[in-house]
Amino acid sequence: MKPQLVIAKAVLLTVALCPQSVLAGRKDPEPSPLLSVEHQHPSGAFLFRTPDGWKVQALPANPDAIEAWGGDLGLRFVYRMGESGYDSLHVDCMQERLAGPMDTEPRIRYEYEFVGGVVGTRRALDSAFVVRYDQPRHGHREWRQRTITVVGQGESLCVMTYVPRETWKSSPPTRALVDSLLASVTFRRP
Repeated sequence: MKPQLVIAKAVLLTVALCPQSVLAGRKDPEPSPLLSVEHQHPSGAFLFRTPDGWKVQALPANPDAIEAWGGDLGLRFVYRMGESGYDSLHVDCMQERLAGPMDTEPRIRYEYEFVGGVVGTRRALDSAFVVRYDQPRHGHREWRQRTITVVGQGESLCVMTYVPRETWKSSPPTRALVDSLLASVTFRRP
Protein backbone atom coordinates (compact mmCIF):
# COMPACT_ATOMS: atom_id res chain seq x y z
CA MET A 1 0.00 0.00 0.00
CA LYS A 2 1.27 3.50 -0.86
CA PRO A 3 2.44 5.62 2.11
CA GLN A 4 0.15 8.53 1.13
CA LEU A 5 -2.89 6.23 1.16
CA VAL A 6 -1.97 4.89 4.61
CA ILE A 7 -1.63 8.45 5.96
CA ALA A 8 -4.93 9.50 4.38
CA LYS A 9 -6.73 6.51 5.92
CA ALA A 10 -5.20 7.25 9.33
CA VAL A 11 -6.36 10.88 9.18
CA LEU A 12 -9.88 9.86 8.13
CA LEU A 13 -10.10 7.31 10.93
CA THR A 14 -8.90 9.87 13.47
CA VAL A 15 -11.52 12.38 12.33
CA ALA A 16 -14.28 9.75 12.29
CA LEU A 17 -13.46 8.12 15.63
CA CYS A 18 -12.14 11.10 17.60
CA PRO A 19 -13.88 14.25 16.31
CA GLN A 20 -13.15 16.07 19.57
CA SER A 21 -9.43 15.96 18.74
CA VAL A 22 -10.11 17.80 15.48
CA LEU A 23 -12.05 20.51 17.34
CA ALA A 24 -9.58 20.79 20.22
CA GLY A 25 -8.37 24.32 20.76
CA ARG A 26 -11.15 25.91 18.71
CA LYS A 27 -13.46 28.43 20.25
CA ASP A 28 -17.19 27.88 20.35
CA PRO A 29 -19.02 29.73 17.57
CA GLU A 30 -20.31 33.17 18.49
CA PRO A 31 -23.94 33.15 19.62
CA SER A 32 -26.38 34.79 17.24
CA PRO A 33 -27.17 38.33 18.34
CA LEU A 34 -30.73 39.35 19.20
CA LEU A 35 -32.36 41.07 16.22
CA SER A 36 -35.45 42.34 17.99
CA VAL A 37 -36.71 45.06 15.62
CA GLU A 38 -38.34 44.24 12.28
CA HIS A 39 -38.26 46.78 9.45
CA GLN A 40 -40.11 46.79 6.14
CA HIS A 41 -38.79 48.36 2.95
CA PRO A 42 -41.07 51.23 1.78
CA SER A 43 -42.12 49.11 -1.23
CA GLY A 44 -43.27 46.34 1.12
CA ALA A 45 -41.20 43.87 -0.92
CA PHE A 46 -38.99 42.60 1.90
CA LEU A 47 -38.40 42.67 5.64
CA PHE A 48 -35.19 42.72 7.67
CA ARG A 49 -34.31 42.75 11.34
CA THR A 50 -31.83 44.75 13.41
CA PRO A 51 -30.87 45.03 17.07
CA ASP A 52 -32.54 47.74 19.18
CA GLY A 53 -31.19 51.24 18.64
CA TRP A 54 -30.31 50.96 14.95
CA LYS A 55 -31.22 53.96 12.81
CA VAL A 56 -33.05 53.13 9.56
CA GLN A 57 -33.64 55.85 6.97
CA ALA A 58 -34.16 56.48 3.27
CA LEU A 59 -31.30 57.92 1.23
CA PRO A 60 -32.38 61.27 -0.23
CA ALA A 61 -30.07 60.88 -3.25
CA ASN A 62 -31.41 57.42 -4.15
CA PRO A 63 -35.15 56.73 -3.83
CA ASP A 64 -34.54 52.97 -4.31
CA ALA A 65 -32.25 52.78 -1.26
CA ILE A 66 -32.52 52.68 2.52
CA GLU A 67 -29.76 52.42 5.10
CA ALA A 68 -29.56 50.95 8.57
CA TRP A 69 -26.73 51.88 10.97
CA GLY A 70 -25.85 50.66 14.42
CA GLY A 71 -22.61 52.14 15.74
CA ASP A 72 -19.89 51.51 13.15
CA LEU A 73 -21.87 48.87 11.23
CA GLY A 74 -23.99 49.75 8.23
CA LEU A 75 -26.37 48.10 5.79
CA ARG A 76 -27.69 49.56 2.56
CA PHE A 77 -30.54 48.05 0.58
CA VAL A 78 -31.19 48.95 -3.06
CA TYR A 79 -34.48 47.50 -4.31
CA ARG A 80 -35.89 47.61 -7.83
CA MET A 81 -39.12 46.15 -9.08
CA GLY A 82 -38.43 43.92 -12.09
CA GLU A 83 -35.60 41.54 -12.82
CA SER A 84 -32.47 43.47 -13.70
CA GLY A 85 -29.48 41.78 -15.30
CA TYR A 86 -28.00 40.47 -12.10
CA ASP A 87 -24.35 40.76 -13.12
CA SER A 88 -24.70 44.39 -14.29
CA LEU A 89 -26.81 45.25 -11.23
CA HIS A 90 -24.16 43.65 -9.03
CA VAL A 91 -21.48 45.88 -10.57
CA ASP A 92 -23.68 48.95 -10.02
CA CYS A 93 -24.29 47.97 -6.40
CA MET A 94 -20.59 47.37 -5.75
CA GLN A 95 -20.25 51.11 -6.47
CA GLU A 96 -22.65 51.92 -3.59
CA ARG A 97 -19.89 53.26 -1.39
CA LEU A 98 -19.75 55.52 1.65
CA ALA A 99 -18.32 58.32 -0.54
CA GLY A 100 -18.06 59.17 -4.22
CA PRO A 101 -15.26 57.95 -6.50
CA MET A 102 -13.30 61.20 -6.16
CA ASP A 103 -13.12 60.63 -2.37
CA THR A 104 -12.01 57.01 -2.65
CA GLU A 105 -8.63 55.51 -3.42
CA PRO A 106 -8.80 53.85 -6.85
CA ARG A 107 -7.24 50.56 -5.75
CA ILE A 108 -9.74 48.09 -4.33
CA ARG A 109 -8.56 44.93 -2.53
CA TYR A 110 -10.92 42.05 -3.26
CA GLU A 111 -11.45 39.23 -0.79
CA TYR A 112 -13.60 37.49 -3.40
CA GLU A 113 -15.84 38.62 -6.24
CA PHE A 114 -18.77 37.42 -8.33
CA VAL A 115 -19.39 34.24 -6.36
CA GLY A 116 -22.66 32.90 -7.74
CA GLY A 117 -25.39 30.99 -6.00
CA VAL A 118 -29.11 30.64 -5.43
CA VAL A 119 -31.33 32.08 -2.69
CA GLY A 120 -34.57 30.09 -2.84
CA THR A 121 -35.63 30.45 -6.48
CA ARG A 122 -33.58 33.60 -7.07
CA ARG A 123 -30.09 33.95 -8.55
CA ALA A 124 -27.44 35.62 -6.40
CA LEU A 125 -23.95 37.11 -6.67
CA ASP A 126 -21.66 37.92 -3.75
CA SER A 127 -18.48 40.04 -3.57
CA ALA A 128 -16.40 41.35 -0.65
CA PHE A 129 -13.62 43.91 -0.79
CA VAL A 130 -11.82 46.64 1.16
CA VAL A 131 -12.24 50.31 0.21
CA ARG A 132 -9.97 53.07 1.52
CA TYR A 133 -11.47 56.56 1.68
CA ASP A 134 -9.49 59.81 1.48
CA GLN A 135 -11.22 61.10 4.62
CA PRO A 136 -12.63 59.05 7.50
CA ARG A 137 -16.24 57.90 7.18
CA HIS A 138 -17.94 57.24 10.51
CA GLY A 139 -14.47 57.59 12.06
CA HIS A 140 -12.64 55.08 9.79
CA ARG A 141 -10.81 55.24 6.46
CA GLU A 142 -10.71 51.53 5.56
CA TRP A 143 -13.97 49.65 5.22
CA ARG A 144 -14.85 46.09 4.29
CA GLN A 145 -17.82 46.16 1.95
CA ARG A 146 -19.80 43.08 1.05
CA THR A 147 -22.32 43.29 -1.78
CA ILE A 148 -24.96 40.62 -2.30
CA THR A 149 -27.27 40.88 -5.32
CA VAL A 150 -30.41 38.75 -5.56
CA VAL A 151 -32.61 38.71 -8.69
CA GLY A 152 -35.75 36.70 -9.42
CA GLN A 153 -39.51 36.47 -8.94
CA GLY A 154 -39.88 39.87 -10.65
CA GLU A 155 -37.62 41.67 -8.13
CA SER A 156 -34.02 42.83 -7.79
CA LEU A 157 -32.29 43.53 -4.46
CA CYS A 158 -28.76 44.46 -3.47
CA VAL A 159 -27.64 44.37 0.14
CA MET A 160 -24.37 46.08 1.04
CA THR A 161 -22.70 45.69 4.42
CA TYR A 162 -20.13 48.20 5.69
CA VAL A 163 -17.76 47.28 8.51
CA PRO A 164 -14.49 49.03 9.46
CA ARG A 165 -11.71 46.76 8.22
CA GLU A 166 -9.94 46.48 11.57
CA THR A 167 -13.22 45.63 13.32
CA TRP A 168 -13.99 42.92 10.76
CA LYS A 169 -10.57 41.33 11.20
CA SER A 170 -10.54 41.34 15.00
CA SER A 171 -14.15 40.83 16.11
CA PRO A 172 -15.91 37.47 15.75
CA PRO A 173 -19.07 38.94 17.37
CA THR A 174 -19.19 41.61 14.63
CA ARG A 175 -18.90 38.97 11.92
CA ALA A 176 -21.68 36.95 13.60
CA LEU A 177 -23.88 40.07 13.73
CA VAL A 178 -23.33 40.84 10.04
CA ASP A 179 -24.18 37.24 9.11
CA SER A 180 -27.35 37.42 11.23
CA LEU A 181 -28.39 40.73 9.69
CA LEU A 182 -28.02 39.29 6.19
CA ALA A 183 -29.87 36.11 7.12
CA SER A 184 -32.78 38.18 8.48
CA VAL A 185 -33.75 39.55 5.04
CA THR A 186 -37.05 37.97 4.00
CA PHE A 187 -38.86 38.52 0.72
CA ARG A 188 -42.63 38.97 0.95
CA ARG A 189 -43.00 36.89 -2.24
CA PRO A 190 -41.17 33.58 -1.84
